[in-house]
Amino acid sequence: MRRIFYKLLTTLTRFLGPAFFSLVARIIAAGYYVGRPGRVAVSFRFYRALFPGRSRLFYFRCAWRQFQNFTTIFLDRHLMQQPEGVQFTIEGRAHLVQAVSQGQGGILLMSHMGNWEVGARLLRRNVPAVRLMLFMGQRAKDQIERLQKQDLAADGIRVVAVDQEGGSPFDLVEAIAFLRSGGVVSLTGDQVWRPDQRVVSVPFLGHTVDLPEAPHMLALMSGAPLFFFFAANAGPHCYRFTVSPPVWVRAADRGQRRAAILQSARAYADAMVRQLHESPFEWYHFKPFLGPPMADHEKGEMEKDRRTA
Repeated sequence: MRRIFYKLLTTLTRFLGPAFFSLVARIIAAGYYVGRPGRVAVSFRFYRALFPGRSRLFYFRCAWRQFQNFTTIFLDRHLMQQPEGVQFTIEGRAHLVQAVSQGQGGILLMSHMGNWEVGARLLRRNVPAVRLMLFMGQRAKDQIERLQKQDLAADGIRVVAVDQEGGSPFDLVEAIAFLRSGGVVSLTGDQVWRPDQRVVSVPFLGHTVDLPEAPHMLALMSGAPLFFFFAANAGPHCYRFTVSPPVWVRAADRGQRRAAILQSARAYADAMVRQLHESPFEWYHFKPFLGPPMADHEKGEMEKDRRTA
């Protein structure tokens, strides 16, 4: 049903214009805001951590803006099919191109901030030297997600779907082989899919959060650099994509591996916080993300570990 509705909406948009799509999407988002108090509560808690000391009304308004901003993802996905439908800039592209040209490959660490899908597709279109393998979570009944994967594949991005039951160990072997051939592997760095998934606990906005260990472990095992990739809205149908300088995950021996992974995960968490302060209403992580608040002594211990790592 969702797939049929989405296709009908995009078809009507060709005749009635993007404003029609935006209006319908915003009405649907308003319905979710009113009808999903649990998700609003998640956003409320998140913005209270990001902007401490504000009023309850302020946090509800933040959640409203978050829900409404999320609608731009679907419209811009549709506009990607049109010439000049989406404008953009890519900062730090040279970092990625250099790694590829040297045959190192790279690991592109994405997040649920901004429109990462448009970012991946535009990066692939405009940097032809980059061969991109994208690992994505798979929900069995999500029909919109299937369309998303089809669009990514049409842009020459190799999509590896990992369901919530867990991926095959051959996925890791395939990823390492792809990296060593000079390809770029992209993973989500801020979402844990399974209860038994290996995680790294790091400080984030005064809370402890669990991040997936896999991207940092993959960088350690393959020797390929990590790049933090963020997509931020720079105006109507306009984006600013940033690729960080390379982050190397290295350990002199097995005993130092955990510390190296922890340092890398913390660097990524810090980069997300900086990006959030620039684009606070483009956080599209609607499921619980923040862990328990950090006690003062825990904050001190983590800061001590950061300095000695």
